[in-house]
Amino acid sequence: MHWLALHLPQLSLEAFAATLSEAERHTPLALVVQHRIVAVNGAAAEAGVRTGLKRATALALAPALRLAQAEPARDAAALQAVAHVALVFTPMVVLDDGPATVLLELGSVLRYHGGAARLRTRLHDALAPLGHRLQTATAPTAAGAALLARWGTAAHGDLAHGAHATDLDALRRLLDTAPVWLLGPGREHWEALQGMGLHTLADLRALPRAGLARRFGESLLHELDRARGDAPDPRQPLQPPAVFDSHLELYARADTTDQVLHGAGVLLARLIAWAQARRARIAAFTLRMRHERSRRHDADEGVPAHTTLTVELAEPGADAAQLQLLLRERLARCPLPAPTLELALHCRRWVQAEAPSGELFPSRQGQREGLVRLLERLRARLGDEGVLRLQPLADHRPEHAQRLQAAPVQGVGSTPAPAGGALPLHRPAWLLPASQPLHERSALPLLDGRPLQILSGPERIEAGWWDADLAARDYFIARDDGGALVWIYRTRLAEPGGWFLQGRFG
Repeated sequence: MHWLALHLPQLSLEAFAATLSEAERHTPLALVVQHRIVAVNGAAAEAGVRTGLKRATALALAPALRLAQAEPARDAAALQAVAHVALVFTPMVVLDDGPATVLLELGSVLRYHGGAARLRTRLHDALAPLGHRLQTATAPTAAGAALLARWGTAAHGDLAHGAHATDLDALRRLLDTAPVWLLGPGREHWEALQGMGLHTLADLRALPRAGLARRFGESLLHELDRARGDAPDPRQPLQPPAVFDSHLELYARADTTDQVLHGAGVLLARLIAWAQARRARIAAFTLRMRHERSRRHDADEGVPAHTTLTVELAEPGADAAQLQLLLRERLARCPLPAPTLELALHCRRWVQAEAPSGELFPSRQGQREGLVRLLERLRARLGDEGVLRLQPLADHRPEHAQRLQAAPVQGVGSTPAPAGGALPLHRPAWLLPASQPLHERSALPLLDGRPLQILSGPERIEAGWWDADLAARDYFIARDDGGALVWIYRTRLAEPGGWFLQGRFG
């Protein structure tokens, strides 16, 4: 088997800093648990802050230090997005029991992706939007790959590719030189192991197993055996959820839509990763914003606790740039009633993605996608009531043969067939809002004071007796002095007599 391990050494800090601006990410940052520092960024480390320090000591060293509480749920959501991206490349993806590690079994898909090197490059490119630093390693065993990835580049110096063992012998040689603290139980007993002079896994293996098991427990040896391939290590593959739900707490309250959009971009990247893992296309998603509530209850009158925006796509898709654009347009039309503290993104409407098109020249499809995206953007900017289309009706009277209605969310870009068949060639595409009376001379109609030349007709239309709007007309196609064709009619019976201009041919 061929296992690839992805370890995210700064996952907790990156998940916290995701909502900060680019400038804020380069300021000193640290996470705390029970008033002790557990993670620092480069700027904080340069100021002398390191893990294990008390909160007060860290602030004394770096007064500008930004502190936040470590949140396992926030880290789990970020790690799950990484696993969803990995599912695009192989169905066998596992969340390792160790800290911030995702495992991929690639033995069955290497040939499909063009080899290990090309697959790793594509995987790094796909993970780039999530903004995580990676340490990778490959090995014949899942536990062995996880240990090598967590060991990182301290001994190998290659962040992009890490340590790679192609067979069990190479893996075991690498593991013998690895530090004991890589093992989960080894971290718990690190001080005792150091006191015994045990620094590497080779030192640990040189001692009697029975004595080690009594002193440190069986789990320490079991993990080592699984990593070396001396014991079976069955793994259960990850299954993405049927619906997408992700929450994000903002470090600083968002007073503008641009700040909200910045935080929502993190959730959209996770949504795209989930959709790709399920081979799905998104039909609609909902952004829920939780607002700040002041301590004065009278000041909160009329201010909702939440604001919800639903973005519906004319055609299901999974393009991050398009989703970001649509959300930006909707947010521009939504004034914030109060500062936003937390975001939640939900997607329950999606369709299974179709296989890629095999057309050699997909230009017509490309034109249709361009039209669909334009209409989606217009709907997001103008609202549902601002984008209308004509619906044909079964009525012979031209002014009653169609009506305006809101364009449907699904199916935009496809042209519905007119009621009763195709539009006759002798009917104009452009009708006037109301028929225009025409003067006449010697029983012939005039347009702008000049006589019209009758080319064809009459076409008699008599309809409307059922709604007291009877139309009894004879229609003609005529040409003016400039050669333009117009559609005119002469009334009969119930309607006022005379000639009228109804439409123009384009």
